[in-house]
Amino acid sequence: QVQLVESGGGLVQAGGSMRLSCAASRNTFRANTMGWYRQAPGKQRELVATMTNGGITNYADSVKGRFTISRDNVKNTAYLQMNSLDPEDTAVYYCNLRNDVTTFIYWGQGTQVTVSS
Repeated sequence: QVQLVESGGGLVQAGGSMRLSCAASRNTFRANTMGWYRQAPGKQRELVATMTNGGITNYADSVKGRFTISRDNVKNTAYLQMNSLDPEDTAVYYCNLRNDVTTFIYWGQGTQVTVSS
């Protein structure tokens, strides 16, 4: 079993920055992807950014140029640096870890990010 723990959420003013962290209890998957998704009230969960253990990244168009995903494979931790935050970025942010061989996905509990105008 893998546990993911997100941290770093909170309240920030529009235009500000915030960094989220996601620590996996273990990650022994040879091919894997760690990612961030978000869900705003009344909306479906949507992709924010993903990164494979080989370093390939993918971003939602809405965050390109503002958010950066990174990961430390030794620490089994992924990060999401969020700059130029907008109230539209307000959501619960979820981290996930996908085993790219089996496609099984583990999810964290989520962390609230609120951007005030």
